Amino acid sequence: MKSSKALNELRAVCGRLKFEPHNIAAQLDARGHYQVDLTPEFPLSIKLFHYSSRRHTRGQTWHERLELFVPLDGPARFRMGDQLVLLERGNMLVVDNLKLHHVVDFPGFNTRVVVVSFQPEFIYSLGSPSGDYTFLLPFYSKLDRQPHVLRADDEATPCAQVALARLLEIFFGHDERQFVQAGSKAYLLELLYHLSRQFRASDVLKWEFMRQQQRSLRLKKLFDRIQTSFADKLSVSQAAWLVAMSPAAFMKAFKQVAGMTLVSYLNHVRLARAAQLLRETDRSVADIAAETGFSDQSYFDRRFKKSFGMAPKHFRARPAAANPTRWS
Repeated sequence: MKSSKALNELRAVCGRLKFEPHNIAAQLDARGHYQVDLTPEFPLSIKLFHYSSRRHTRGQTWHERLELFVPLDGPARFRMGDQLVLLERGNMLVVDNLKLHHVVDFPGFNTRVVVVSFQPEFIYSLGSPSGDYTFLLPFYSKLDRQPHVLRADDEATPCAQVALARLLEIFFGHDERQFVQAGSKAYLLELLYHLSRQFRASDVLKWEFMRQQQRSLRLKKLFDRIQTSFADKLSVSQAAWLVAMSPAAFMKAFKQVAGMTLVSYLNHVRLARAAQLLRETDRSVADIAAETGFSDQSYFDRRFKKSFGMAPKHFRARPAAANPTRWS
C-alpha cells in the first residue's frame, strides 16, 4: 500500500473522531511534569489535539511514559533537548520523553495531532518473553543520537499508518472493555513492530537495551529534584552523588539521556520558568532572575536573549503567540 493511500485511510478514521484544542496547562504540575492518568491495568493513553498558533499550551515538559507524536494535516515543529525536528503530515515522531520537549510555534501552524502514550512495562518488563524488548528499541536505540522519525518515503510508513488507524478505531470504539484493551494492545504492538523494523539497530543487544532503560530510571530522581528545586545551585559532583555515580560516569549518562550537559539542562529549565513568569506576572526582571536561579541579572539577560532572540522586557511586551523559543 502506498503511503498516500494509508495516510488517507488514517485521516478518514480521524475524521470521525473529536479533536480538542491543545490545552494541557491544568495537567502540568509544579515541576513542569505533564501528568496523564495511566492505570497499571491498562497504561495506554491516546490524545487527539488540535494545534494552532492561537490555541495550544506553550512551555517545555518531560515525562516517564513513552510517546509517539503524529501530525495529520500539515507541518509541525518539535523541540527535543537541543534538537529541532521538522515534521510533515503523517510523519511519526518517537519522542525522547525524558528530554525537555515542546511543540514550536510558527506562522500558519494549524494541524490535528495524534499523541499515543504508554508505560514501557505495558510492552516489556521482567518476565516478558525475551523478544518483546524489540518493540521498544525505537525509544532506546538512538545510537546516532538522531531523532527517530518515520517519514512518507520510508518503507514501513504505510503499514504503520494503517496500524495506527486500526488502533484508533479500537481505542475509541464502543466494544466491551476487555476487547477494547486487547485490541488496542494488539494494534499498538503492530505499530511498534513496524517502527522497530524501520529503526532496527543490529548492534543494540538486549543487555545494551536494558542498560539504557536502567540508566533513564536511575536518573529520574535527579530530574525530579531539578524540576522542584531548579533555582538551587547544583554541581556535577552533587548530582552524581544523588544518583550514586562517579562524576565521569554521571556526565556521560546524563548527556545520553537528556541530550545535553547538566548545566545546559538547568539553564533550559530555569529560562522556561522565567519566560512563564514574564508572561503571567508583573514582577520585575531582577526578581524573576533571582527566583529562577540567576544571581547576576546581566548574565540572565544574555542567556535569555540567546534562547528567545530578545531581551526579557521585550519578550514580556510581545503577544504569547509571537514569542518563539530557539534553544541553542
